[in-house]
Amino acid sequence: MSGSSRPSPGRRPAGEHEVEGVAFRDEAGDEEEVAAPPPSPPAAGPRVGWRKLTFLPVVLIAVLLATWLWFRQADLDALSQNALGNGQVTKALWQHVQLTVISTFFVLIIAIPLGILLTRRAFRKATPFAMAFANMGQATPAIGLLALLVIWLGIGRRAALIGIIVYAVLPVLSNTIAGLKANDPTLLEAARGIGMSPLGVLTRVELPLAVPLILAGVRTALVLNVGTATLATFGGGGGLGVLITTGITSQRMPVLVLGSILTVALALLVDWLASLAELLLRPRGLEVGT
Repeated sequence: MSGSSRPSPGRRPAGEHEVEGVAFRDEAGDEEEVAAPPPSPPAAGPRVGWRKLTFLPVVLIAVLLATWLWFRQADLDALSQNALGNGQVTKALWQHVQLTVISTFFVLIIAIPLGILLTRRAFRKATPFAMAFANMGQATPAIGLLALLVIWLGIGRRAALIGIIVYAVLPVLSNTIAGLKANDPTLLEAARGIGMSPLGVLTRVELPLAVPLILAGVRTALVLNVGTATLATFGGGGGLGVLITTGITSQRMPVLVLGSILTVALALLVDWLASLAELLLRPRGLEVGT
């Protein structure tokens, strides 16, 4: 048949030879023909998509703009104007940001080194006592803890900061310990086997592998600090809690609404920034699909 794929008598298929009347195929040649270069690894995509970068900021801007427009046409009495005028809102917001940033800084320099220390062989027996103390700090009601600190240290920002720090140590400490304990022991033995020092193993192997869990704890602590800082007003620490308590005690709804909206917006903004840091600081090798 003219349409048959059978080779003509005078020609042999590629790779087939004849020796003393016996036909055979050169399989090595076939392998060379069939073999293909290994596929190149897919290019790493962006860590943060445009939706992640724009959705929450747009929502917050819309909420704050709507709040501002509402206050522009609201009929405020003298007491509300006194509570919201003369830069009182800006002052309370700045105090709240300061309380959050300072307390988070001290939480990090206390909880992360302590978590590293408690995972070393010489200090592992102290881990239950440290965790019990951290749990006790968070189990105590925040307002009660702040009241005890005010009785001990007096009214002022120092008592408020200490109360916020004690309340937020637990998530960072527990996540640091959990992240370091979750490391594969064979990887650590391999690092020691190639001659790395204990400090090198910690900084170049253990901590990078534990980064995702540590950052998750830091994110939780940040949001806790924003919420707990509203109670600083009861110890004379200022913050947005001043607007909230003024609105409640004086029964002025505009003051209460503004303090509450600013607190929620700040908490959402801090959580969004922490989630971006969590994505950007995560080592590339730990990402799924890489």
